[in-house]
Amino acid sequence: MGDIYAERSQRGASDMELLSVTMNDGVKPRSEIEGKDNSSEDKSNYKIVRKGDMVYNSMRMWQGANGISPCDGIVSPAYTVLMPKQEINNGYFAALFKSANLINEFRKNSQGMTSDTWNLKYPQIETIKVQIPSVSEQDKVSEMFSVLDERIAAQSRLVESLKKYKRGLLSQLIAQKKAFDTSGEWKTVKLGHIFKERTERAKGNETLLAVTISNGVQRRDEIDLKDNSSDDKSNYKCVYIGDIAYNTMRMWQGASGVSPYNGIVSPAYTIVTPIRPDLHNMTFWAYYFKYSPLVQTFQKYSQGLTSDTWNLKFPQFSEIAVTMPPISEQDKIAECLSVFDEHCKCEDEKLQALLQVRTSLLQQLFI
Repeated sequence: MGDIYAERSQRGASDMELLSVTMNDGVKPRSEIEGKDNSSEDKSNYKIVRKGDMVYNSMRMWQGANGISPCDGIVSPAYTVLMPKQEINNGYFAALFKSANLINEFRKNSQGMTSDTWNLKYPQIETIKVQIPSVSEQDKVSEMFSVLDERIAAQSRLVESLKKYKRGLLSQLIAQKKAFDTSGEWKTVKLGHIFKERTERAKGNETLLAVTISNGVQRRDEIDLKDNSSDDKSNYKCVYIGDIAYNTMRMWQGASGVSPYNGIVSPAYTIVTPIRPDLHNMTFWAYYFKYSPLVQTFQKYSQGLTSDTWNLKFPQFSEIAVTMPPISEQDKIAECLSVFDEHCKCEDEKLQALLQVRTSLLQQLFI
């Protein structure tokens, strides 16, 4: 790598634009990134970056925190700045530095006792050996990834715009700015008059379920996370199809969903079921529980000193008042949002397929 890149160590240009390296979007002006700016007021020791330089986070290079800079600027001393020593195609190297094999080399060459302290400075990265094709071949690979990345970006924007539209549609329907049936009256009622708590405990051999913020109730074995559930599940709570389960400590973040399965969940969850099933569409209520003003009310009623300890048990949940439409309107709202969800899911699957194509190309081209 030392034959391709030299380290740029120029400093002392504190008036230049502050840049940052993101995992997904590479190098960006810090002003375009949301979140608190933790940079030092004195930037005299910050490193100069020139357009086309490769910049990486020395302590997160093993995670792929790198990118080609689209502009001149400065970065924190925690970053390493590489400048090309020969003619190369930046797009090719941007893809190469994200390949699994090279990231694995970055990890192996990082110094430090644990992942919290691993860092990859220039003396370590310059010894890593890579095979590179001719510049003309680099150009072809770069063009291919450029076209693919533009398609991925467009699909990602579509998915995000659909999610935003859905949030707006939900708000309009719940706020009664849009209605399918204007003749039905919405009534104000406490949740405790609509739902009762299900406290039935596990009998054995039931399917373990979990509640996610994005996807609601899922089978635990379908989630790619470590299973931290107890071996003894005798105290776990039963969930039946059509019940709503919510994470007692994360209801204020929207961690709830209607269950499409029979199964069990951790005692950390609360299960609610309608007192009068004939008067309630549980899919409608699952959507309603994601309505931003109601989620804020869940936070208001949660008990605990800090967000780490906030919890919403059924006694507090039952005291919350909501406006409730008749069952006919519930059915139509649920159907409308379900159809829109299917469209969103279809477009998201297209995005995931494109991302998988990109991952496969990285694996095949950068062996």
